[in-house]
Amino acid sequence: MKHTPHSNGSSLDRSGGAGGVRRPGRESAAARRERAAAIAERLARAHPRADCSLAFTSPFQLLVATILSAQCTDKRVNMVTGELFSRWPTAAALAAARQRDLEAVIKSTGFYRAKARNIRGCCLGLVERHGGEVPRVLADLVRLPGVGRKTANVVLGSGFGQAEGVVVDTHVGRISRRLGLTRHADAVRAERDLVKVVPRDHWIAFSHRLIEHGRTVCPSRSPRCDDCPLADLCPRVGVPPARQRKAASRRPRAAGRSGDH
Repeated sequence: MKHTPHSNGSSLDRSGGAGGVRRPGRESAAARRERAAAIAERLARAHPRADCSLAFTSPFQLLVATILSAQCTDKRVNMVTGELFSRWPTAAALAAARQRDLEAVIKSTGFYRAKARNIRGCCLGLVERHGGEVPRVLADLVRLPGVGRKTANVVLGSGFGQAEGVVVDTHVGRISRRLGLTRHADAVRAERDLVKVVPRDHWIAFSHRLIEHGRTVCPSRSPRCDDCPLADLCPRVGVPPARQRKAASRRPRAAGRSGDH
């Protein structure tokens, strides 16, 4: 099996494999770190302005907006946070907000009852334990209601500029698996793999750049591999060869599926 020139013992298997789907070859830990560093550098050049798409002016606003972003687009969140922070500008104000009033403002973000409870509980925790301020320590953040590692990493990275981990959402996980940087669908396990290989000075921006890359070059169903700046660094895990993707797109749908309209 041939080795890619950059890789010191890494091999990216671009053969069809079973069913024509690409799978990564054997790769040493050192080679994966080298490849991940090259990926991070190229993403920085390809997407230099990629940044957090949530609108915020303080770590507190970012914390609340990130809680709202679960199962919701950032664009939709940005449509409600203007009114939200106008009515309740501080953690103390939100902690004292009536559940039904808060639900009414955030309803369009989905799962609004649970989100309202989490926001009020989180803000109460900020008031009671941190003087109304957002803590800068990951362990303190994840003790707050509605705050997991992903939310904490968003706040620490984009809110405080602290690189404590890599934010792994659905899109970051999907592209990281396609790049062969992790094989885990679980976000916590995927993050463990990423922090081992991605240089720390790229941790904060890496997720934003991967999301932008997925939106513009590497969508789930129709990746533009021929136009991708990462093409020679990517094993294209789970991606059929182009000719098979084209053949599949031309294949007629099965007849007799009454559930499809």
